[in-house]
Amino acid sequence: MKTITLQADDRPMNCRTGFNQSPAGNLKRFHALSLSCALLVMIGGFCGQAAEATSKKDISGIYALVTVDGKKVPTTVSHEGHILHIRSGSFTIGADGRCASKMTFVPPSGVEATVEVKATSTREGRKLRMKWERAGMTTGTVEGDTFTMENEGMVFGYKK
Repeated sequence: MKTITLQADDRPMNCRTGFNQSPAGNLKRFHALSLSCALLVMIGGFCGQAAEATSKKDISGIYALVTVDGKKVPTTVSHEGHILHIRSGSFTIGADGRCASKMTFVPPSGVEATVEVKATSTREGRKLRMKWERAGMTTGTVEGDTFTMENEGMVFGYKK
């Protein structure tokens, strides 16, 4: 329940501030509120522009493989019951919607191999969806100079 205290001049006193409420004070509060709203709209617009600029930023280039499942490359991982020694890798994102993954590893046979696979991609903001030649689809995420994707149950981290 609010309590309003009347002063001698019969203007209600604001209970929180102790100041009299007057038409001029109300107008000042209205202008301050209007200015605050305008600033919030402008800031929101700038944030939207920043997000839009990020989503339109050119992400094309060569990204070096730096981690697999959180382990720094070169590393050893277990994949489908086999031990693989991953030596290096790269992921190339082309401005034309093409991309390629290249990885050098040592399989259980002990003979170093390099495999390169190609895909076409589409981009929605930070997400990059890849359709691999003779294979399925994966989705990756680009944040700044980092590209991350999950494939075959493993998480691959790349740096530009």
